[in-house]
Amino acid sequence: MPTTKTRVNISISSEVERALFAVAKRDQVPHATKAGELLRMALEIDEDFVLDGIASKRDASSAKYLSHKTAWQ
Repeated sequence: MPTTKTRVNISISSEVERALFAVAKRDQVPHATKAGELLRMALEIDEDFVLDGIASKRDASSAKYLSHKTAWQ
């Protein structure tokens, strides 16, 4: 049966493999499912770092502030 998911081959250390299998067993899910969940979480965290960098650059003492009402008109 064909799947709609994309397969990705990765190489991981034996230490990471042991940890992955342990958390998958703990959560009672297949290790591939747990790997996908962890990868999704890592991408969200990475996105947060990027957005924080953008926000930090914009947060300057000379920044012009708008009221909520003005910003959403």
